[in-house]
Amino acid sequence: MEANRKYSVLLPTYNEKENLPLIVWLLVKVFTDSGLDFEIIVIDDGSPDGTLEAGKQLEKIYGKDKIVLRPRKEKLGLGTAYVHGMKHATGDFIIIMDADLSHHPKYIPEFIKKQQEGDCDIVTGTRYVGSGGVYGWDFKRKFVSRTANYIAQVLLRPGVSDLTGSFRLYKKAVLEKLVESCVSKGYVFQMEMMIRARHFGYTIDEVPIAFVDRMYGESKLAGKEIVDYLKGLLYLFANL
Repeated sequence: MEANRKYSVLLPTYNEKENLPLIVWLLVKVFTDSGLDFEIIVIDDGSPDGTLEAGKQLEKIYGKDKIVLRPRKEKLGLGTAYVHGMKHATGDFIIIMDADLSHHPKYIPEFIKKQQEGDCDIVTGTRYVGSGGVYGWDFKRKFVSRTANYIAQVLLRPGVSDLTGSFRLYKKAVLEKLVESCVSKGYVFQMEMMIRARHFGYTIDEVPIAFVDRMYGESKLAGKEIVDYLKGLLYLFANL
């Protein structure tokens, strides 16, 4: 792996006080063991549980060059969190992932290797191919996720097996263009990113990942998100 490349990890957070120190420790270990230059940009949306205070402690431990705190005053959505984070990213590549430990940093070297092999614009984690899978979900949630992904595959034909995943590596310029062109909010945002990427002709590859349901805190997926997902799906089908 090339040590002169720099990787910026964007971590949008909301009420992740327990998870943030763990995910940061794992990220630092993976990058350090791989000999890669990195920074972790924490975008906290006004968490009332003390997430930002936890971030300040991590900043003292690992240094301001590795832990970059870029908080916002309130919860403004995933898409705008990435825009905000990207403004401060100094890496050549940007990694987006969840801060709740559902995505394990151990897959990052595989993402990087896959990107370098084919000079891909995007590498995305997939729960639905090869050794990928979902752990900690009940049957209903697995069924909803599989069904949502299947409907999206049929309607949109994106060329990737996991449209709604949020563990990805992007070339910085590619992510900037995609975020600029996306109109969706929330969970639909990840799906639109892949559809837009196909539309622009970007090269995408996949790495199988195990998705593990959050250990601490509450899931932020609710009935409203499912309705919004279906609305977003129909919008993309009609407009792209």
